[in-house]
Amino acid sequence: MTAAASAREILTSLHEVMASRMHAQGKLDRVVKIVGEALDSEVCSIYLLREGMLELFATEGLNKEAVHVTRMAMGEGLTGTLVANNETLNLAEATAHPDFQYRPETGEEKFHSFAGVPIVYRERAVGAINVQHVDPRRYEEVEIEALQTTAMVLSELIANAELVDGEAVADLDDKPTGPQTIDGLTLVKGLAAGMAVFHQPRVTIDQVVAEDIEVERQRVYRAFAKMRDQIDGMARDVEFGAGTEHEEVLQTYKMFAYDEGWSRRINEAIDSGLTAEAAIERVQQRTRMRMREIDDPLLADRMHDLEDLSNRLLRIVSGQLGTAATQGLRKDAILIARNLGPAELLEYDQRRLKGVVLEEGSLTAHVVIVARAMGIPVLGRTRSLRGMVAEGDHVLVDANAGKVHVRPAPSLLEAFETRFARTRQKQAAYAEMRDVEPFTRCGTRIQVMMNAGLRDDMANLPLVGADGVGLFRTEFQFLVSATLPQRERQTRLYKDVMDAAGGKPVIFRTVDIGGDKAVPYLADETIEGDENPAMGWRALRLALDREGLLKAQARALLEASAGRPLSVMFPMVSEPWEFDAAKDVFENQLAFLRSQKKVLPESISYGAMLEVPSLAEVLDLLMPKLSFLSVGTNDLTQFLFAADRSNPKLAERYDWLSPSILRFLQRIARSTLGHPVDVGVCGEMGGRRLEALALLGLGYRRLSITPVSVGPIKELIRRVDLGEIEEAMNGWLLHPPASIREALTAWAEEREIDVD
Repeated sequence: MTAAASAREILTSLHEVMASRMHAQGKLDRVVKIVGEALDSEVCSIYLLREGMLELFATEGLNKEAVHVTRMAMGEGLTGTLVANNETLNLAEATAHPDFQYRPETGEEKFHSFAGVPIVYRERAVGAINVQHVDPRRYEEVEIEALQTTAMVLSELIANAELVDGEAVADLDDKPTGPQTIDGLTLVKGLAAGMAVFHQPRVTIDQVVAEDIEVERQRVYRAFAKMRDQIDGMARDVEFGAGTEHEEVLQTYKMFAYDEGWSRRINEAIDSGLTAEAAIERVQQRTRMRMREIDDPLLADRMHDLEDLSNRLLRIVSGQLGTAATQGLRKDAILIARNLGPAELLEYDQRRLKGVVLEEGSLTAHVVIVARAMGIPVLGRTRSLRGMVAEGDHVLVDANAGKVHVRPAPSLLEAFETRFARTRQKQAAYAEMRDVEPFTRCGTRIQVMMNAGLRDDMANLPLVGADGVGLFRTEFQFLVSATLPQRERQTRLYKDVMDAAGGKPVIFRTVDIGGDKAVPYLADETIEGDENPAMGWRALRLALDREGLLKAQARALLEASAGRPLSVMFPMVSEPWEFDAAKDVFENQLAFLRSQKKVLPESISYGAMLEVPSLAEVLDLLMPKLSFLSVGTNDLTQFLFAADRSNPKLAERYDWLSPSILRFLQRIARSTLGHPVDVGVCGEMGGRRLEALALLGLGYRRLSITPVSVGPIKELIRRVDLGEIEEAMNGWLLHPPASIREALTAWAEEREIDVD
């Protein structure tokens, strides 16, 4: 079929059917015939929700005797799956799908290809329209769009209660009651309490078929202009200050707002005969379908930004402009959304917004970067959220444990408030540690440094009283940029970071991208996707292959540190020659700057991250070349245990206090003795009080941790006698007890050291 003309013809035919006085069953029978013929498909079927089951209501191509006989539960078979997940399916071979089920009464055994889209009413899938074909083939995009348009037309009838029976519709309006606990993914840690506020009011599309295509086109043009003005205003007014990574996030967001391909697809949908609202919704459905097919988390997050803009455009064109942000937050609020763009979050009153809960979301999403800077806890990946939460419900967000409690029972609420109060008391006590130097009871000074990755993170340095920045992750600037950051922009960032440090040391880790932190502008078509991204083409491996990338970063760091000390750390070094090659890049750039009579760094210290276990076997060869060594416990642990730390099924499988990891860490610390090499730990392990206690007992005297952990760890250090903890650790590692964690906890409790 041709695109706009054929789609318009289908839409016109459907509109005539729906406007007729034909009874509901007759209309459905005509719809499946029209769509089947238009798509040259042997089968077209409609399933609708009745009494909690999906029932075959009409078909062209399957056995007519199966109508009102074939029924399936939500999640059962291909139709039940696409309705339960509210997703589109497009399969060349239906039987290859794990959820395929054969229903003999339908006579569908000869059909191979399958495509289906959900029929959505009030944001809930209440049915599906499917097509099937004898020959294996994937349906064209224009055919899928025709199905989506048909589903939208059918939803108009459902709105009039003509097709879905009363009980099924009424069920959609039932408000949830009783306490509920929903699991999610921690995106930004913290505790929060407030009333549930839905970010986005439901936009009702009352008319699908356009009466005048040119009028609809002008409505969209005006909506685009208004939306772009709004985004430009947010980019100007953002409070984080010019030149920050948050501004770069908004610039990427702005890039989508001006994307011609997006506006062209909406215009093509209008050409097919849809109203402006329906056209935006159809293109948005296409975006959602693509999001489900994207494995690259960064690209998926950018598709979320595009959906955020689609929602904004839909509200503008429909005149339903009110959001929870524009209406204002009257009480402490927990924001509920499917997804959220960074600009949308910035619209909220930070005094009232206490937490965010998302149905989707990921750790690399732009909104997470902004929320972390705002200090707002965020929980993502909360399935079926809207079906379990009602506007105004009391909500507790425990982003530390990855849980949200809705309408909590009095006992849970009391326990949460007690925990909240205890947390505030501890935070107040830890805040008093800001100007206190972390000496142990035996008089040893421990370095407590913080991790950072954004320019705005540097504001935490004086607030928490850290000794400096033990890990500045330079890749964040690369991850939030739409294009490769130019050397001048990198130089500005690094200079600003050193200025903000006020003379305190900053260790810059060279860029760690690739693998699971992919950026599209460095894609290499000759390299297939890594099956194990954490162990793939990333970090120093990528930087040495893309020598221009490392050269630009080396030059930027050297120029930014003119007249000041520079500390550079190379990530994921697995063999000494990699360190040598990376250092040579810096030394060559240093020689070039010297030849140009540029101001050079006062001194340069080179270090390596020990994340790959193989490096521990050749430390004797590398040690004479190092100024410092940082153990990256996050990656090191997953490599030692061959357990992906991002896999929730394995997250609790290994223990940082198991004899294997502790013995390995002790061996590293002991191998540096006798060398003028400063050895420390970077990573989450050093920020936990019990684990930090173990690290002190293993011989580590420098910890680089999250800013929020600096106060708690400084307070812990002042309670510890190193001789005592070293003796205890040596004994446990020589003859391991059943649980070193339990033994260490008991040891701390005997000395009244709080390790929670």
